[in-house]
Amino acid sequence: MAQEKGKSTFSVKNFILKNNTYLILLVLFIVCSIVSRDFLTLSNLVNICQQYASTVIVSIGMLFVILTGGIDLSVGSIVAIGSVLSAYSLSSWGWGVVPSCLISLLLGTACGLFTGFLVARTDMAPFVASLAMMTMARGIAYMVSNGSPIMTPAGSISVLGTAKVFPWLTWLAVIAVIIVAVAWFVINYLSFGRITIAIGSNEEAVHLAGINTFPVKMATYAISGFCSAIGGIIACSRTGIGSPAVGNGLELDCIAACVIGGASLSGGIGSPVKTVVGVLVLALIGNIMNLLAVPSYPQDVIKGIIIIFAVLLQKVTNKNTK
Repeated sequence: MAQEKGKSTFSVKNFILKNNTYLILLVLFIVCSIVSRDFLTLSNLVNICQQYASTVIVSIGMLFVILTGGIDLSVGSIVAIGSVLSAYSLSSWGWGVVPSCLISLLLGTACGLFTGFLVARTDMAPFVASLAMMTMARGIAYMVSNGSPIMTPAGSISVLGTAKVFPWLTWLAVIAVIIVAVAWFVINYLSFGRITIAIGSNEEAVHLAGINTFPVKMATYAISGFCSAIGGIIACSRTGIGSPAVGNGLELDCIAACVIGGASLSGGIGSPVKTVVGVLVLALIGNIMNLLAVPSYPQDVIKGIIIIFAVLLQKVTNKNTK
């Protein structure tokens, strides 16, 4: 009986450790529901989906890079490029919504490819390569916009930002769900995903297995740039304005979301679904603080505490599940 009891306790402990990300979200959701009566309203929940759809998408791109053991600090600046270039194409060149979005996606992907080339071919540290791209991309955004926000034509891309499938489901949320589903499939069922995780776990072993890591590492940064450009398009569609200042500091939120979701910054560990949970944790914290009229600075402090807690919890989880 004692052994059976011990086994039962051990399994419960493992369950809690393996699902701590979901449990944190659940507890936070319950607390928010109790603290504010406005939290569970349909308008507020839809607003959360609208506001954080781009963060989810950009965080998924960041996850691919983190899985290789890298980091991409340029995502926020590439979001600015996507926002500004979409608005500029619509207003100054008179292009349609589709061509404007495509040119933004191409430039965002190209920025990611360049960062990936520096990391994979020249063996430059990901922090340094992406920091350089962060500076260049933000500069490009300010050059294109001439330092001023760009208004988009009425009824053009802004329709995407307000359109709803149902009263409780926005198109932006649908786009985010599709990208998360594709990322989950790629990571779990395609060889590209398995190689990406293997590079983060032990790149030398991947080399010894005869696998060329150069195109895979480049592709992960290209995916990050592509997702960031989508985030910029979404930001432009929500406000109807292309701003060179948008996405400032977004890279930190995306890294935080990945870490809260259990991703290891040393690579090889991470899940798209748990990354979304990480974004939702940050979203709920920001939302409940706004509902309670708490200033933005304490929100940053609380976010920092949660990141520290998530990293410590991740270490405990990895230690107990080995």
